[in-house]
Amino acid sequence: MGAVVTAVIAIAAVVLGWITIEMACKPCLDSGRRALDRALDPNYDPDQSNSTASEPLLADVSVASAASPAKAI
Repeated sequence: MGAVVTAVIAIAAVVLGWITIEMACKPCLDSGRRALDRALDPNYDPDQSNSTASEPLLADVSVASAASPAKAI
């Protein structure tokens, strides 16, 4: 009877530990799982652009260049 109770407690501890790790590291694990899914997908083409890379990094460069220069101290 003692061995069964010990086994149940050990299994419960492992399950609770797994849940704790999943909750604590959720963002990291999700991004890793997405990367694995994408890497293992035979239909994924890394050369095909489906991201927002075509958007400019600066929304309007003319506003930044029209500003007055900073004064030296």
